[in-house]
Amino acid sequence: MASYDLSRRLVAEALGTAMLVATVVGSGIMATSLTADVGLALLANTLATGAILVVLITVLGPISGAHFNPAVSLIFAMSGSLPKRDLGLYVLAQFAGGMAGTICAHLMFNLPLLELSSKIRTGGAQWFSEGISTFGLIAVILAGVRFEQRAVPWLVGLYITAAYWFTASTSFANPAVAFARSLSDTFSGIRPVDLPGFWIAEISGAVAALVLFNWLLQPAETSSILPSEAKL
Repeated sequence: MASYDLSRRLVAEALGTAMLVATVVGSGIMATSLTADVGLALLANTLATGAILVVLITVLGPISGAHFNPAVSLIFAMSGSLPKRDLGLYVLAQFAGGMAGTICAHLMFNLPLLELSSKIRTGGAQWFSEGISTFGLIAVILAGVRFEQRAVPWLVGLYITAAYWFTASTSFANPAVAFARSLSDTFSGIRPVDLPGFWIAEISGAVAALVLFNWLLQPAETSSILPSEAKL
C-alpha cells in the first residue's frame, strides 16, 4: 500500500469529516422538510449516514486511515498504528472538517452558516448510550482490521446504522461530529453545554474497547493488537 505524507493525510481527514457531517446534518434537514414523522426522519438520517461512511472509508482509508473521529485516532495512537506526534494534528483536522461540514449543509439549505443548537441531549442514559456506541465502534474497527480488513467500510457503516436505533443518543460516537452538530440548530443538533458529557462517555468507551480487545484478539505469544503499519 502506498504511503502518504502528513499533509495529504490531514486533508483526507478534514475532507472526510466534512463530508460525513454534511451528510448527517444535511440529511436531517432534508428529512424534516419532507415529513413530520420523527421515526421516518430518523430512518432517512440513519441510512444516509451509514451509506456515506461506507463510501468515505473506502475511498479515503488508503490515504489517512479514514478515522474522521478523534476517539478512533486516539485508539490508533495508543496502539501504535498512528504516530503519536500526528494525533493532535489529526484531531484538529477532524474538528475543522466537522465545522466545515456543518457550514456546507447550512449553505445548501439556506440556513445561517453556524447556529448554536438548542436540542437537549443529556443525562445518564444518553451518556451511557454514547459510551456503549463508541465501545462498539472501536470494537468493530479493531476486530475488522484484524480479521477482514477489506470489510471495514461496510462493518462501520452497518454498525452505525444499527447503533442509531439501539442507543438512546442515536450514536454520535465521535467527539468531532458531536462538536459540529452543536453548531446546527436542526434535527441532528446537540446543545453545546451537553458536549462534555458526550465527549467523556465517548473517550471512556473507546479506551474500554481497546483494553478489552487488546486481550481478546491476541494469541498468547503476541502483545500488541495492531501492528504499527496497520491501516483502515
